Amino acid sequence: MHEVVETIAAVYAAQGNHSYGENISQIEHAVQCAELAIRDNESPQLIAAALMHDIGHLLAATDVAFGNYRHDAVGADYLAKYFPAELTEPVRLHAQAKRYLCTVEPGYFERLSEASVDSLNHQGGLMDQQEQLEFKQGVFFQQAIKLRRWDDEGKIDELSKQGFNHYLPYIEDSLTKN
Repeated sequence: MHEVVETIAAVYAAQGNHSYGENISQIEHAVQCAELAIRDNESPQLIAAALMHDIGHLLAATDVAFGNYRHDAVGADYLAKYFPAELTEPVRLHAQAKRYLCTVEPGYFERLSEASVDSLNHQGGLMDQQEQLEFKQGVFFQQAIKLRRWDDEGKIDELSKQGFNHYLPYIEDSLTKN
């Protein structure tokens, strides 16, 4: 196994049992999101993005009950050293996707958890028309929306019976080849 994959697995093993204001741990949430991506027959890169989309919560300490409000950028910046944009940009954009969906999809905001509402307020709130247009025209718009939906759905007890390490081959397959 590649060294960075071992490092990521170690980060989740050490920090992944913590919650960030949801009813499940970071590891449970990660594997549930990855499982949803697998069920949707997505690429290894998008499955790995689903698995690691919240790694920024684990990399940057915070005293905030609902986690690191910049976890999307923190995680994407860390992952960009090792992985292609097909993996890192959906991670970078998943909070923006929440802002977008809250703005354009009736009823979306009302379905958010307390933690998601709190972070939305710290991540820019609703998008104005220019922000919506720019986001929708982005290369990774569709992938970010998919990841956001898995993020919303991946908070159900027992969605995945697999442990974190079951999904490591998707991370390994996604490494940028030098």
